Amino acid sequence: MIIYGKNPILEALASNQPINKIYVIKGKRSSSVSNIILLARQKGVPVREIAREKMRELAGHDSHQGIMAEVSQLSYSEMDVIFQRAQEKAESPLLAIIDEIQDPHNLGAIIRSAEAFGFHGLLLPKDRSAGLTEIVAKTSAGAVSHIPVVRITNLARTIDELKNKNVWIAGTDQAAEETFYRLDLNRALAIVIGSESKGMRQLTKKKCDFLMKIPLVGKVNSLNASVAAAIVFCEARRQRQLSSK
Repeated sequence: MIIYGKNPILEALASNQPINKIYVIKGKRSSSVSNIILLARQKGVPVREIAREKMRELAGHDSHQGIMAEVSQLSYSEMDVIFQRAQEKAESPLLAIIDEIQDPHNLGAIIRSAEAFGFHGLLLPKDRSAGLTEIVAKTSAGAVSHIPVVRITNLARTIDELKNKNVWIAGTDQAAEETFYRLDLNRALAIVIGSESKGMRQLTKKKCDFLMKIPLVGKVNSLNASVAAAIVFCEARRQRQLSSK
């Protein structure tokens, strides 16, 4: 698999993700690219210089920032890893459930926000959902290398398993009666993010312990899924930080 851009490659190197080779454009390069090359060589990763035209051919576009890497396929994690991470941090589990997000840019942005706000992992349905691709890795700015993503086959059954582990399920729904900041998010919690067009599936909504909305006062009555996710994720982390003081 090919990933491109400075941040994703730097994060892949920092997390020791297996990298087969790094490609850079011949000639003058920025200091940040030079630093990545130095780090790659320190880790024993081969670096190959190629012409700009070849770089564009491999990437399929011009947004590669002059550097790209051939990496092993991004791998999915296991549910136990999420709970282990929470235990290591002495925190109650905090995770996100992605329900029918099919745009890889949105998925990458949600993964980036989840990692930034200290979530212990994400659950990603196998069907009707984007997977871990080059675009997801790029959009996440490398965050996908630092947070477990678990691929699940049956979302309803997985939610039941989480409930058996005393994890509360909170669904984001603009039709909900209560706003998210009035609810207690400082608990073992899984936050469900649905697609912009349809939101959560009805079965998923019925499985939630409670629903919450983001108060909107403008003429636009909805937010991009990744933007909504970032807002709610931030509040979940804020409540945890307040309780720890």
